[in-house]
Amino acid sequence: MKKICTVVGARPQFIKLAVVSRVLRREFQEVLIHTGQHYDHNMSEVFFEEMDIPKPDYNLGVSGGSHGQMTGQMLMKIEEVLLEEKPDMLLVFGDTNSTMAGALAAVKLHIPVCHVEAGGRLGTLDNPEEVNRIVTDHVSALRFACTASAMEFLRREGIEGSSYFTGDPMYDAFRYYTERLDGSELSDLVDFAGKSLALPETFYYMTCHRQENTDTDEKLDQIFQAMEALDAPVVYPVHPRNHNRAERLVTGKGYRNILLAGPVGYKCSISLVSRAEKIVTDSGGLQREAFFAGKHCVTVFDYVAWPETMVNGCNRLAKPDKADILQKLGAEVSFDPAYRPFGDGHSAEKIVEKIKEFFA
Repeated sequence: MKKICTVVGARPQFIKLAVVSRVLRREFQEVLIHTGQHYDHNMSEVFFEEMDIPKPDYNLGVSGGSHGQMTGQMLMKIEEVLLEEKPDMLLVFGDTNSTMAGALAAVKLHIPVCHVEAGGRLGTLDNPEEVNRIVTDHVSALRFACTASAMEFLRREGIEGSSYFTGDPMYDAFRYYTERLDGSELSDLVDFAGKSLALPETFYYMTCHRQENTDTDEKLDQIFQAMEALDAPVVYPVHPRNHNRAERLVTGKGYRNILLAGPVGYKCSISLVSRAEKIVTDSGGLQREAFFAGKHCVTVFDYVAWPETMVNGCNRLAKPDKADILQKLGAEVSFDPAYRPFGDGHSAEKIVEKIKEFFA
């Protein structure tokens, strides 16, 4: 049985891992390497527990520091594991520092790299994840694209060979776990003191974690002013690094419409997506999940990450500006149930089949 080392480090990767690993382990021996990039229990361990993901074989404990520091430490530690395990392939997801570090460590040891969620492009190197995506795609032996537009980017860059449109594992996960929601997952919703947070009957759901939106009071407060002006409460699970600023602004400005919560697990999050009136986010994953659920979404970001979600106004970009956010939230939206650009919900099977063909 061929051995595949899989590298993960952040919560979007855990979601994709849950569905791919379930199928992969039927055909291959998988060794799971967790870099530790997301180390908080609610950012990491809770995903492994609630999604029945096998516990990591290695936890490298690399978190914090600059992009260069993190990537360098991960590269060295992943290399040590690869030298010990001698896998036949390395599998990486998405576009984090963990992704690029794993790919570089493997390719320098002549281990073929398989990249799930290949081909995504924003068109600017100002975004650090763009660098990770480009480098990883260009050193990979197998590339799996979530959408037709991602395949087109790979074609333009001359690396469409050994690239395949498989669909999005996040769509697989959303379909699989949504069917298994029973309301108990909402017990994850707690305030900053750890007390249960009552979910309003009608609410909006917001996530906001990107440095571009949270690195100054002015930007985050513009977003908060928009949320305060809405006609129903806004549930906002806060990333640990943004905790202090968010609490200070909400308390200091006396905002009553914003319900601050601690980080939530995957099932709680998709339950909130499914129940919310509308979504405001700066997350690449949550804007897709909003689309999967047929929910109007406004993404506070400068670049289109998933053009497929923008059709018929289902997802609109906004600046961190009160007026712009409110205007976009009030715009007309139309969902076409026949439009399924992220595949058929069986991307994991397609990915594993192509890996088998690669070895054959």
